[in-house]
Amino acid sequence: MDLAATLRSGVVLPAHPLALAVDSTVDLRAQRALTRYYLAAGADGVAVGVHTTQFELHHDRGLLGEVWRLTAEEVAAAGGERVLVAGVTGDTREAVAEAELARELGYHAVLLCPWGMAEVSEAALLDRARAVGDVLPTVGFYLQESVGGRRLGREFWNALFDLPSVVAVKVAPFDRYRTGDVVQTLLEHDRWAEVAVLTGNDDTIVHDLLTPYRRQVAGRQREIRATGGLLGQWAVGTRAAVSLVARVKKAAAEAAVPFDLLAEASALVEINAAVFDVANGFAGCVPGVNEVLRQQGLIATAGCLGRDVLSPGQSDLIAGVRTRYPELLDEEFVAEHAARWLS
Repeated sequence: MDLAATLRSGVVLPAHPLALAVDSTVDLRAQRALTRYYLAAGADGVAVGVHTTQFELHHDRGLLGEVWRLTAEEVAAAGGERVLVAGVTGDTREAVAEAELARELGYHAVLLCPWGMAEVSEAALLDRARAVGDVLPTVGFYLQESVGGRRLGREFWNALFDLPSVVAVKVAPFDRYRTGDVVQTLLEHDRWAEVAVLTGNDDTIVHDLLTPYRRQVAGRQREIRATGGLLGQWAVGTRAAVSLVARVKKAAAEAAVPFDLLAEASALVEINAAVFDVANGFAGCVPGVNEVLRQQGLIATAGCLGRDVLSPGQSDLIAGVRTRYPELLDEEFVAEHAARWLS
Protein backbone atom coordinates (compact mmCIF):
# COMPACT_ATOMS: atom_id res chain seq x y z
CA MET A 1 0.00 0.00 0.00
CA ASP A 2 1.18 3.49 -0.87
CA LEU A 3 -0.07 4.95 2.40
CA ALA A 4 0.47 8.62 1.60
CA ALA A 5 -1.24 8.33 -1.79
CA THR A 6 -4.15 6.41 -0.28
CA LEU A 7 -4.70 9.09 2.35
CA ARG A 8 -4.56 11.84 -0.28
CA SER A 9 -7.08 10.01 -2.47
CA GLY A 10 -9.93 10.73 -0.05
CA VAL A 11 -10.58 8.26 2.75
CA VAL A 12 -13.39 7.56 5.18
CA LEU A 13 -11.79 6.61 8.51
CA PRO A 14 -14.23 6.18 11.41
CA ALA A 15 -12.78 6.89 14.83
CA HIS A 16 -13.52 3.51 16.37
CA PRO A 17 -15.52 3.54 19.65
CA LEU A 18 -14.88 1.27 22.60
CA ALA A 19 -17.75 -1.13 23.28
CA LEU A 20 -18.32 -1.79 26.97
CA ALA A 21 -20.55 -4.28 28.74
CA VAL A 22 -22.86 -3.07 31.50
CA ASP A 23 -20.20 -4.02 34.08
CA SER A 24 -17.74 -1.62 32.37
CA THR A 25 -15.54 -4.39 30.97
CA VAL A 26 -14.73 -4.36 27.26
CA ASP A 27 -17.34 -6.29 25.28
CA LEU A 28 -15.15 -8.06 22.72
CA ARG A 29 -18.13 -9.41 20.77
CA ALA A 30 -19.59 -5.94 20.31
CA GLN A 31 -16.13 -4.52 19.61
CA ARG A 32 -15.77 -6.91 16.69
CA ALA A 33 -19.30 -6.09 15.52
CA LEU A 34 -18.47 -2.40 15.27
CA THR A 35 -15.42 -3.11 13.11
CA ARG A 36 -17.53 -5.35 10.90
CA TYR A 37 -20.07 -2.56 10.53
CA TYR A 38 -17.46 -0.07 9.37
CA LEU A 39 -15.96 -2.51 6.88
CA ALA A 40 -19.37 -3.53 5.51
CA ALA A 41 -20.26 0.15 5.18
CA GLY A 42 -17.30 0.64 2.86
CA ALA A 43 -14.92 2.53 5.13
CA ASP A 44 -11.35 2.80 3.88
CA GLY A 45 -10.02 1.82 7.29
CA VAL A 46 -10.40 2.70 10.96
CA ALA A 47 -8.58 4.62 13.66
CA VAL A 48 -8.36 2.90 17.05
CA GLY A 49 -7.04 4.23 20.33
CA VAL A 50 -8.29 7.74 19.53
CA HIS A 51 -10.65 10.07 21.41
CA THR A 52 -13.77 8.06 20.54
CA THR A 53 -12.02 4.86 21.68
CA GLN A 54 -11.64 6.62 25.05
CA PHE A 55 -8.16 7.84 25.94
CA GLU A 56 -8.49 6.15 29.34
CA LEU A 57 -7.96 2.84 27.52
CA HIS A 58 -4.28 3.79 27.28
CA HIS A 59 -3.90 3.33 31.04
CA ASP A 60 -3.96 -0.45 30.38
CA ARG A 61 -1.59 -1.20 27.51
CA GLY A 62 -2.46 -4.88 27.57
CA LEU A 63 -6.13 -4.10 27.00
CA LEU A 64 -5.24 -1.46 24.42
CA GLY A 65 -3.24 -4.07 22.53
CA GLU A 66 -6.14 -6.53 22.69
CA VAL A 67 -8.50 -3.97 21.19
CA TRP A 68 -5.97 -3.09 18.48
CA ARG A 69 -5.47 -6.81 17.73
CA LEU A 70 -9.21 -7.52 17.43
CA THR A 71 -9.62 -4.72 14.93
CA ALA A 72 -6.62 -5.82 12.88
CA GLU A 73 -7.96 -9.38 12.76
CA GLU A 74 -11.33 -8.24 11.45
CA VAL A 75 -9.73 -6.02 8.83
CA ALA A 76 -7.51 -8.90 7.66
CA ALA A 77 -10.49 -11.28 7.52
CA ALA A 78 -12.45 -8.83 5.37
CA GLY A 79 -9.71 -8.74 2.73
CA GLY A 80 -8.67 -5.82 0.59
CA GLU A 81 -6.45 -2.93 1.56
CA ARG A 82 -7.68 -0.89 4.49
CA VAL A 83 -5.77 1.71 6.48
CA LEU A 84 -5.19 0.94 10.15
CA VAL A 85 -4.38 3.99 12.26
CA ALA A 86 -3.37 3.68 15.92
CA GLY A 87 -3.91 6.63 18.22
CA VAL A 88 -1.01 7.01 20.66
CA THR A 89 -0.82 9.14 23.80
CA GLY A 90 1.62 10.01 26.53
CA ASP A 91 5.14 11.39 26.55
CA THR A 92 7.80 10.37 24.06
CA ARG A 93 8.70 7.13 25.81
CA GLU A 94 5.07 6.05 26.20
CA ALA A 95 4.06 7.08 22.68
CA VAL A 96 7.02 5.25 21.12
CA ALA A 97 6.18 2.09 23.10
CA GLU A 98 2.57 2.25 21.90
CA ALA A 99 3.71 2.85 18.32
CA GLU A 100 5.98 -0.20 18.49
CA LEU A 101 3.06 -2.30 19.71
CA ALA A 102 0.86 -0.98 16.90
CA ARG A 103 3.55 -1.81 14.34
CA GLU A 104 3.76 -5.37 15.65
CA LEU A 105 0.00 -5.71 15.17
CA GLY A 106 0.10 -4.55 11.56
CA TYR A 107 -0.97 -0.92 11.86
CA HIS A 108 0.09 1.44 9.09
CA ALA A 109 0.22 4.83 10.80
CA VAL A 110 0.04 6.59 14.14
CA LEU A 111 -2.22 9.48 15.08
CA LEU A 112 -0.31 11.77 17.43
CA CYS A 113 -2.98 12.39 20.06
CA PRO A 114 -2.28 15.44 22.25
CA TRP A 115 -4.41 14.24 25.17
CA GLY A 116 -2.68 14.90 28.47
CA MET A 117 -0.03 17.07 26.80
CA ALA A 118 -1.58 20.51 27.36
CA GLU A 119 1.32 21.71 29.52
CA VAL A 120 4.08 20.32 27.32
CA SER A 121 6.06 22.68 25.09
CA GLU A 122 5.67 22.64 21.32
CA ALA A 123 9.32 21.63 21.09
CA ALA A 124 8.60 18.55 23.21
CA LEU A 125 5.61 17.68 21.01
CA LEU A 126 7.86 17.89 17.96
CA ASP A 127 10.46 15.68 19.63
CA ARG A 128 7.75 13.14 20.34
CA ALA A 129 6.52 13.29 16.74
CA ARG A 130 10.06 12.76 15.47
CA ALA A 131 10.65 9.74 17.72
CA VAL A 132 7.30 8.12 16.90
CA GLY A 133 7.96 8.76 13.21
CA ASP A 134 11.02 6.53 13.47
CA VAL A 135 8.60 3.68 14.21
CA LEU A 136 5.64 4.33 11.88
CA PRO A 137 4.37 7.08 9.57
CA THR A 138 2.54 9.73 11.55
CA VAL A 139 -0.62 11.83 11.32
CA GLY A 140 -0.57 15.20 13.06
CA PHE A 141 -3.64 16.09 15.13
CA TYR A 142 -5.13 19.46 15.98
CA LEU A 143 -7.64 18.54 18.70
CA GLN A 144 -10.20 21.01 20.06
CA GLU A 145 -9.41 22.34 23.51
CA SER A 146 -12.75 21.34 25.06
CA VAL A 147 -11.82 17.64 24.85
CA GLY A 148 -8.14 17.85 25.74
CA GLY A 149 -6.44 19.67 22.90
CA ARG A 150 -4.47 22.92 22.91
CA ARG A 151 -3.70 25.91 20.71
CA LEU A 152 -0.78 25.34 18.34
CA GLY A 153 0.85 28.07 16.27
CA ARG A 154 1.81 28.13 12.61
CA GLU A 155 5.47 27.69 13.55
CA PHE A 156 4.60 24.35 15.12
CA TRP A 157 2.79 23.11 12.03
CA ASN A 158 5.58 24.26 9.74
CA ALA A 159 8.11 22.33 11.84
CA LEU A 160 5.84 19.26 11.94
CA PHE A 161 5.52 19.24 8.15
CA ASP A 162 9.32 19.30 7.96
CA LEU A 163 9.30 15.74 9.29
CA PRO A 164 9.27 13.26 6.38
CA SER A 165 7.39 10.74 8.56
CA VAL A 166 4.30 12.99 8.60
CA VAL A 167 1.94 11.69 5.91
CA ALA A 168 -1.26 13.48 6.96
CA VAL A 169 -2.77 15.92 9.41
CA LYS A 170 -6.14 15.61 11.11
CA VAL A 171 -7.57 19.10 11.53
CA ALA A 172 -10.13 19.07 14.35
CA PRO A 173 -9.99 22.32 16.33
CA PHE A 174 -13.67 23.06 15.55
CA ASP A 175 -12.49 26.55 14.61
CA ARG A 176 -12.19 27.98 11.10
CA TYR A 177 -9.28 30.26 12.02
CA ARG A 178 -7.21 27.44 13.48
CA THR A 179 -8.12 25.13 10.61
CA GLY A 180 -6.85 27.87 8.31
CA ASP A 181 -3.60 28.07 10.28
CA VAL A 182 -2.84 24.45 9.47
CA VAL A 183 -3.87 24.44 5.82
CA GLN A 184 -2.35 27.82 4.96
CA THR A 185 0.92 26.72 6.57
CA LEU A 186 0.89 23.52 4.51
CA LEU A 187 0.17 25.50 1.32
CA GLU A 188 3.44 27.38 1.78
CA HIS A 189 5.46 24.29 2.71
CA ASP A 190 7.66 22.37 0.27
CA ARG A 191 5.73 19.18 1.17
CA TRP A 192 2.33 20.71 0.39
CA ALA A 193 1.49 18.01 -2.17
CA GLU A 194 2.73 15.13 0.00
CA VAL A 195 0.72 15.60 3.22
CA ALA A 196 -2.97 14.70 3.20
CA VAL A 197 -5.44 16.93 5.03
CA LEU A 198 -8.09 14.94 6.89
CA THR A 199 -11.03 16.76 8.39
CA GLY A 200 -11.83 16.05 12.01
CA ASN A 201 -14.16 19.04 12.29
CA ASP A 202 -17.38 17.16 12.85
CA ASP A 203 -19.30 20.44 12.73
CA THR A 204 -18.06 21.36 9.22
CA ILE A 205 -17.53 18.04 7.49
CA VAL A 206 -19.06 18.91 4.13
CA HIS A 207 -17.56 22.38 3.98
CA ASP A 208 -14.09 21.05 4.76
CA LEU A 209 -14.38 18.43 2.02
CA LEU A 210 -15.61 20.93 -0.55
CA THR A 211 -13.55 24.03 0.20
CA PRO A 212 -10.28 24.57 -1.70
CA TYR A 213 -7.49 26.62 -0.16
CA ARG A 214 -5.35 28.36 -2.80
CA ARG A 215 -2.06 30.22 -2.73
CA GLN A 216 0.41 31.54 -5.29
CA VAL A 217 3.89 30.26 -4.45
CA ALA A 218 6.86 31.00 -6.71
CA GLY A 219 4.51 32.04 -9.47
CA ARG A 220 2.47 28.84 -9.43
CA GLN A 221 -0.92 28.27 -7.87
CA ARG A 222 -1.23 25.59 -5.23
CA GLU A 223 -4.53 24.14 -4.02
CA ILE A 224 -5.34 21.99 -1.03
CA ARG A 225 -8.59 20.72 0.44
CA ALA A 226 -9.52 17.99 2.85
CA THR A 227 -10.04 14.99 0.62
CA GLY A 228 -11.15 12.69 3.42
CA GLY A 229 -11.69 12.54 7.13
CA LEU A 230 -10.95 10.78 10.39
CA LEU A 231 -14.04 11.52 12.42
CA GLY A 232 -15.88 10.53 15.57
CA GLN A 233 -19.15 11.33 13.84
CA TRP A 234 -18.29 8.82 11.13
CA ALA A 235 -18.37 6.12 13.83
CA VAL A 236 -22.12 6.35 13.20
CA GLY A 237 -23.74 6.75 9.80
CA THR A 238 -20.61 5.30 8.20
CA ARG A 239 -22.27 4.09 5.02
CA ALA A 240 -23.79 7.52 4.52
CA ALA A 241 -20.31 9.02 5.03
CA VAL A 242 -18.88 6.82 2.27
CA SER A 243 -21.63 8.02 -0.05
CA LEU A 244 -20.99 11.63 0.97
CA VAL A 245 -17.28 11.49 0.14
CA ALA A 246 -18.02 9.91 -3.24
CA ARG A 247 -20.49 12.69 -4.07
CA VAL A 248 -18.05 15.36 -2.92
CA LYS A 249 -15.37 13.89 -5.19
CA LYS A 250 -17.81 14.06 -8.11
CA ALA A 251 -18.75 17.66 -7.29
CA ALA A 252 -15.08 18.65 -7.06
CA ALA A 253 -14.29 17.02 -10.40
CA GLU A 254 -17.19 18.84 -12.05
CA ALA A 255 -16.53 22.12 -10.21
CA ALA A 256 -20.22 22.27 -9.32
CA VAL A 257 -21.67 21.94 -5.82
CA PRO A 258 -25.27 20.63 -5.69
CA PHE A 259 -27.53 22.37 -3.18
CA ASP A 260 -28.40 18.92 -1.82
CA LEU A 261 -24.84 18.63 -0.48
CA LEU A 262 -25.21 21.92 1.36
CA ALA A 263 -28.54 20.80 2.76
CA GLU A 264 -26.89 17.60 3.96
CA ALA A 265 -24.19 19.71 5.61
CA SER A 266 -26.86 21.43 7.71
CA ALA A 267 -28.44 18.11 8.64
CA LEU A 268 -25.09 16.69 9.72
CA VAL A 269 -24.51 19.71 11.96
CA GLU A 270 -27.85 19.08 13.67
CA ILE A 271 -26.94 15.42 14.14
CA ASN A 272 -23.58 16.47 15.54
CA ALA A 273 -25.21 18.87 17.99
CA ALA A 274 -27.12 15.98 19.54
CA VAL A 275 -24.44 13.30 19.35
CA PHE A 276 -21.54 15.51 20.49
CA ASP A 277 -23.56 17.30 23.16
CA VAL A 278 -22.84 20.80 21.92
CA ALA A 279 -25.32 22.35 24.36
CA ASN A 280 -23.11 21.20 27.24
CA GLY A 281 -19.72 22.08 25.83
CA PHE A 282 -19.15 18.59 24.31
CA ALA A 283 -19.24 16.95 27.75
CA GLY A 284 -21.19 13.99 26.39
CA CYS A 285 -19.51 13.60 22.99
CA VAL A 286 -18.00 10.14 23.54
CA PRO A 287 -21.04 8.62 25.31
CA GLY A 288 -23.16 10.34 22.65
CA VAL A 289 -21.53 8.30 19.90
CA ASN A 290 -21.99 5.20 22.04
CA GLU A 291 -25.64 6.06 22.65
CA VAL A 292 -26.42 6.05 18.93
CA LEU A 293 -24.88 2.59 18.65
CA ARG A 294 -26.69 1.43 21.80
CA GLN A 295 -30.06 2.59 20.49
CA GLN A 296 -29.30 0.79 17.23
CA GLY A 297 -28.57 -2.45 19.12
CA LEU A 298 -24.86 -2.77 18.37
CA ILE A 299 -23.50 -2.18 21.89
CA ALA A 300 -24.91 -2.69 25.36
CA THR A 301 -24.31 0.69 27.00
CA ALA A 302 -23.29 4.27 26.35
CA GLY A 303 -21.03 4.02 29.41
CA CYS A 304 -17.36 4.98 29.34
CA LEU A 305 -14.21 3.98 31.22
CA GLY A 306 -13.82 7.45 32.68
CA ARG A 307 -16.28 9.98 34.04
CA ASP A 308 -17.94 10.87 30.74
CA VAL A 309 -21.70 10.36 30.83
CA LEU A 310 -24.66 11.40 28.73
CA SER A 311 -25.99 14.84 29.60
CA PRO A 312 -29.60 15.20 30.77
CA GLY A 313 -31.89 14.94 27.76
CA GLN A 314 -29.11 13.93 25.36
CA SER A 315 -30.50 10.44 24.78
CA ASP A 316 -33.83 11.93 23.69
CA LEU A 317 -32.07 14.37 21.35
CA ILE A 318 -30.23 11.47 19.77
CA ALA A 319 -33.46 9.51 19.34
CA GLY A 320 -34.90 12.58 17.66
CA VAL A 321 -32.17 12.93 15.03
CA ARG A 322 -32.34 9.19 14.37
CA THR A 323 -36.01 9.65 13.53
CA ARG A 324 -35.49 12.76 11.41
CA TYR A 325 -32.38 11.63 9.53
CA PRO A 326 -32.50 7.82 9.32
CA GLU A 327 -30.62 7.69 6.03
CA LEU A 328 -27.71 9.71 7.44
CA LEU A 329 -27.40 7.37 10.43
CA ASP A 330 -27.63 4.09 8.48
CA GLU A 331 -30.77 3.04 10.35
CA GLU A 332 -32.03 0.52 7.79
CA PHE A 333 -28.54 -0.82 7.00
CA VAL A 334 -27.69 -1.41 10.67
CA ALA A 335 -31.07 -2.96 11.47
CA GLU A 336 -30.66 -5.39 8.58
CA HIS A 337 -27.15 -6.58 9.44
CA ALA A 338 -26.61 -6.04 13.20
CA ALA A 339 -27.42 -9.62 14.18
CA ARG A 340 -24.89 -11.02 11.71
CA TRP A 341 -22.17 -8.59 12.83
CA LEU A 342 -22.76 -9.61 16.43
CA SER A 343 -22.70 -13.34 15.67
